[in-house]
Formats: sequence, C-alpha cells, structure tokens
Amino acid sequence: MSPPGILALLSCSLMAAQFREHTIASDLKGGYQVVAADLNQDGKPDLIALASGMKELVWFENPGWQRHVLAANVAQPINLAAWDIDGDGIPEIVLAQEFTVEPKKSAGVISVLRHAGDPREPWTATEIDRLPASHRLRWADIDGSGKKVVINAPLAGANAEPPDYRGRVPLVLYRPGAWKRELITDDLTGVLHGIFIIDWEGNGRDEILSASFEGIHLFKLGANGRWRRTELAKGSPAPWPKSGSSDVAVGRLGRRRFLCAIEPWHANQVAVYIEDGAAWSRHVIENSFVDGHALVAADLDGDGRDEIVAGYRGGGRSVFLYSAEDERGVRWRRQPLDEGGMGAASCAVADLDGDGRPDLACIDSTKLKWYQNLTPR
Repeated sequence: MSPPGILALLSCSLMAAQFREHTIASDLKGGYQVVAADLNQDGKPDLIALASGMKELVWFENPGWQRHVLAANVAQPINLAAWDIDGDGIPEIVLAQEFTVEPKKSAGVISVLRHAGDPREPWTATEIDRLPASHRLRWADIDGSGKKVVINAPLAGANAEPPDYRGRVPLVLYRPGAWKRELITDDLTGVLHGIFIIDWEGNGRDEILSASFEGIHLFKLGANGRWRRTELAKGSPAPWPKSGSSDVAVGRLGRRRFLCAIEPWHANQVAVYIEDGAAWSRHVIENSFVDGHALVAADLDGDGRDEIVAGYRGGGRSVFLYSAEDERGVRWRRQPLDEGGMGAASCAVADLDGDGRPDLACIDSTKLKWYQNLTPR
C-alpha cells in the first residue's frame, strides 16, 4: 500500500468531489472485477479482487488492507457475486470460472464458496453448474420476498463463434438451496456483456437490465411466473458486431432517472439515455475510449445528482468522472479521476473509511486502488 505521504490528492475543479488515491495491490495478473463486501463481520466493507490470470481468489481486509486467500486452484475466474444466504453476517460467494471469449472452449464452472469459520482462511467451494461462457453473476430479489436468487448471464451462446457470435444466449437463475438452473430467456442473440439489477418500478421487486449486441433490455418477472422483455434502447447504431451496448447502469438526477452505457462492445463511447415519454433518447458524452469496460453511477458529492464513473483498458488507460451540467442530463462535463494510471476493468462504490461519503475502488490488469472521497461537507 502506498505511504500516505506520496498519495495524490485529486481536486475537482468542475465538480465538488475530491479524492485521494491509495494503491492496495500492484501485483495482480489479469485483474478483472472488484467487489465490496464485509467478509469478516466487522461492519467495514472489504474488497475482493478477482484476477483472471491468477490461481488464487484474494480479498483485502479493511482498514489495513491485509491480503487473504478466499480460494486456491481457481482457473480463469471471470465474475462473482456476494450475498449472505444463511444470515450469519458473512456472505456466501457465487463464482464463475474457466472462462474464455470462445464459448466452445469455456466450461463456465459455477461454484458456491462458504467460509469454514474463519473468513481469513480459505473457503470451501461446491460446484453447482457448468454453463459455457458464464460471464456475469448478480444477486436479485425477483419476487419481493427478500430471498435473492443468482442471475447468470453468459457472454454468448455455447456454439457462438467470434467475431459475430451469432446464436442465442441463455439468461438463467439459481435459487439457493436447490441450485438448479432455471431459464429466464434465450431470446437475446450475439454478445450479452453486461447486466444490471434494479427495482425498476419501486415495488420491492428487482428487474434485470441487459446490455448486448441487441441494445438495452428490461426483463421483468410477471405474476404468471413468466418473464417479459422490453426494449429500452438499441444502443450503438453501427452494424453488427459493432451494434448495441456493452455495459449499462442506472443513475438519478434528483427525481429523474437516466441510463448510462458503454457502447458498443468493449468500445469507445459513453452514452446517456434520457427518458422522453415512452422512449429513451441517446446522447453520446464520450467517444475517445479504447476498450471501455468500467461503469458505475453514484452521487459522489452529495448534491442529489449522480455522477458517472467510466474507465477504459486500452491506450491511455484512464478513469473519468462525468457530472451533468443541466437538469435533464443532456450536457456532461468530464473530470479525470485517474488519468493514465488505471486501465479500469471494474469499479465499485462503497464507504470504505466509514465517514459517510461514498468512495471508489477500481481494478485493472495489475493494480487495485481505492479513491478516498474527501468532498467537503
């Protein structure tokens, strides 16, 4: 971890938010996802660092960021999701591994990891499924019962081949206990890169947003037990396989909701979608990314308006913050969070120092950093 004396203070001239950068690890291999979760029941969010090129899944204990091994002998891990199933205060972790971008070569092993008493010691893993190209895992309360299920979104269909990835891709779920695969839909085609879980209607039930070659869609569980798909936006208008969306998140500007997306797949644009009646109008606020990948939305400066955090992994490797200049969210201003020093594959929002302000954590191929929010109150 970098000594406090050499930490960079990032002052925002365009926004009220201010951040101080801390390096937690710089020796990762293929860093891909960072997840904030309290793994030792001390009330402080810890950070799980998933790195696809490492044989160990590791986590860093807040506040000293001591490194611990969650699981050893993992192969090509790609995604995880944490949730406390049994109510003991420590989450169970569902992990997807043995992934490649060629579905025919991707076993898509899904396992459940549980602590064995001391979360600082390696956890036990139980395999529950194998679904080729399993790529995104998220917990969701789809029926308002408070009992969450795991959503699994493979990258593409089992027989799809790059670069077009033609074919249907399944979106599935697992219910804890039974852990039996249930199909939500196989209507989507091409690459399904991102999903986002949200209580879209504000009724205590989660819906699923998908970002794929076909654009952004909403999946809602109906009273009859069937899932209904609604297209919200087509994403990038370029021809397949440069069409659609890669990642999606939802933010708010006061009472107004907006969508933000990286488009197309692993590409150059950050787009904002504004609700206009029954339609969503598309506004490109960034077009200079190279291999765009990290995307979150959160109110970082406490003004009731969410900022967008987006990062890219290619040449220039940076993370930027975007703040709306107008009430509707048509115009946005960009501010560097980490310019040239973080090729972010994933970012997470959590109050890591317990001061009531949301902080950021980001991971790239070798580094895990957290950005301490020092915004004046």
